[in-house]
Amino acid sequence: MWIADSWKDYEVLDCSEGEKLERWGRYILLRPDPQVIWSTEKNNPSWKKLNGHYHRSNKGGGEWEFFKLPEQWDISYNLPISNNISKDGRLTFNLKPFSFKHTGLFPEQAANWSWFSKLIDKAVKEGREIKVLNLFAYTGGATCAAAAAGAKVTHVDASKGMVTWAKENAASSGLSEAPIRWIVDDCVKFVERELRRGNRYDAIIMDPPSYGRGPKGETWKIEESIHPFIKLCSTLLSDNPLFFLVNSYTTGLAPSVLTYMISTEVKSKFGGEVISDELGLPVTESGLILPCGAAGRWTK
Repeated sequence: MWIADSWKDYEVLDCSEGEKLERWGRYILLRPDPQVIWSTEKNNPSWKKLNGHYHRSNKGGGEWEFFKLPEQWDISYNLPISNNISKDGRLTFNLKPFSFKHTGLFPEQAANWSWFSKLIDKAVKEGREIKVLNLFAYTGGATCAAAAAGAKVTHVDASKGMVTWAKENAASSGLSEAPIRWIVDDCVKFVERELRRGNRYDAIIMDPPSYGRGPKGETWKIEESIHPFIKLCSTLLSDNPLFFLVNSYTTGLAPSVLTYMISTEVKSKFGGEVISDELGLPVTESGLILPCGAAGRWTK
């Protein structure tokens, strides 16, 4: 398992009865988590010191209940790199609770940020220009990590609001002048256009939803769409690619399934190695690891 255990500003304090108790900087949030199917003693004192609680509805969805929580605050994460592009690898993210229990950040992805930022940093210091394509890019955690490491990044998401939020995160991370291209578009259609334009990328990151809609009503169902999309994206790689990363929060897609698809479409063309595993976050109270989806990584 790849564990995001280098956070200072974020922590899973405890988890029980379908909920996880988290510290986001100074603030304590309680949110639903479908992986938490166990019931354990709630001994951590922060269970009684909440700043926000997302209540799941039996009819679907839910709503927040707030206790002295600001509308927006920020937390930081330090990448394992040091260069003149970013503030010594320090990323800063703006948080704000919004519908569907999200805060605008998936902390377990820090395990991936640290992994690929070291690959990019090394390649750039060797004199390579690294172009990264970040698809389904959300609020730009991976975009900021890649740009901070020295890559030229194309950030693509179907939501204009998410792209605006990502720009704010880049600015907060000292990356306002970094070579980031911001695109609001359906990811599949964008990749198809890039192929026709003859553009190529040295690394591709994708974080597809289980289900989603594009800006013009395009539908995405991961079980039907993910393999054709990986195949399509593999043709967008340069002659000497650096890495290919696929994230999945869909419980039906085991890490071995990611390995099979990436091996079939990327390793078969470029050689290299594919490793897939679960992502996880350490739980302070129990000392155990909370599973948070999976990722598949290809490198040359």
